[in-house]
Amino acid sequence: MFVRRIVVVGTGYVGLTTGACLASLGHRVVCADVDPDKVKRLIRGEVDILEPGLPELVAEGLASGRLSFVLGAAAAMTDPAGAPEVVFLCVPTPMGVGGVADLAAVESVVDECRDLLPEGCVVVNKSTVPVGTAQRTAELLGRDDVAVVSNPEFLREGTAVYDFLNPDRIVVGCDKQDAAERVAALYARLGAPTVLTDAESAELVKYAANCFLAMKLSYVNAVAELCERLGANINDVTEGIGYDHRIGQAFLTPGPGWGGSCLPKDTAAMLQVADAADFEFRLLRATIDTNTRQRQRMVDKIRLAVTGKRTGSLSKVRLGLLGLTFKAGTDDLRDSPALAVAALLRQAGAELYAYDPAMTPTASRPELGLVTLVDDPYEAARDAQGLVVLTEWPDFRTLDWVRMAEVVAEPIVVDTRNLLDPDVLRRAGFDWTGVGKKPAQRTH
Repeated sequence: MFVRRIVVVGTGYVGLTTGACLASLGHRVVCADVDPDKVKRLIRGEVDILEPGLPELVAEGLASGRLSFVLGAAAAMTDPAGAPEVVFLCVPTPMGVGGVADLAAVESVVDECRDLLPEGCVVVNKSTVPVGTAQRTAELLGRDDVAVVSNPEFLREGTAVYDFLNPDRIVVGCDKQDAAERVAALYARLGAPTVLTDAESAELVKYAANCFLAMKLSYVNAVAELCERLGANINDVTEGIGYDHRIGQAFLTPGPGWGGSCLPKDTAAMLQVADAADFEFRLLRATIDTNTRQRQRMVDKIRLAVTGKRTGSLSKVRLGLLGLTFKAGTDDLRDSPALAVAALLRQAGAELYAYDPAMTPTASRPELGLVTLVDDPYEAARDAQGLVVLTEWPDFRTLDWVRMAEVVAEPIVVDTRNLLDPDVLRRAGFDWTGVGKKPAQRTH
């Protein structure tokens, strides 16, 4: 294989995973970041991100000499090992005003590196960016001798390393065929189907994929509510439709709503793209509205379970929350539906005590100001008038639920993830309420 000299700008989930994985494929990779303390930790092989397999890949890359870390993109461009052939932009593109993606970080890197890029270099937009960003990047560069390629990532937090090394597809977009083929060749050892297209189509692929997944989740949450009204079981319904290969079983699990670092900002950005094209994307708007409603629906479910009334007061009601991250396997709180539900409960006057396996009470996380974080699930349950499962951590299945029943004030569990076995809870003395299922009453 051809070994390429690669620069990766940004060492977040996408950047660090991209750099470490490309190094594991044999390429020479320099990763740059603007945070000096983070760079120092990475040089020592310390990975702050909770991502299975990533610390090992970083350590392997450092030991082999194929992976290194520097402060600032400019330093990466002038690395003594040689000028880069490919530069990946993996910087944040957060949701800006009105839902449009904020490209300030992308533009800043382009400005910093414009005159340092060697002739014939390829700049790759790996971050999720709006349609037209590759063209905009090329205009900002003003370099006819540098190609700009769109190569969207499809990484899930918690399985990012696996996803990178076992991709469903590689999408590469550029009007310059040779540049697109050079980027596609970086992944040749992975043997994945490769889509070579124009930059605009490649940029739209990422948004279209994530919006479809969000739509699927909103759909199953709506079906779950219908199950509750009709007395059906959502697990049986999703099993029945999931065997249809046209539908598939992924993203058919109901919950408190979808969130995280991608789906909320990508659906909002897609609406902006549609609006700019004078297209009313009603289906996507309904997907977002359904998700917003789902969070309030979870609060209504908790209110009914705890007070016995749909309009009962949660003022000064102590609740124990199990899980705060947006999904299990990560310590990411960005747009967490668990935190969104917690915020609504707090607005209703509830007193919240929470436990999450990825969080420690000493963690400095401003997002957690609305809850009291404890380091033990039984402490979160102590004197609680109801327990709420908000994140699908497998750890919660193996809790001593008899012990939990002994420390709560009221043996009530609202399981927004359908994670727990209702029969186990019932035998332990709990009333159990799930999503899209009939409640299970305690054994008296």
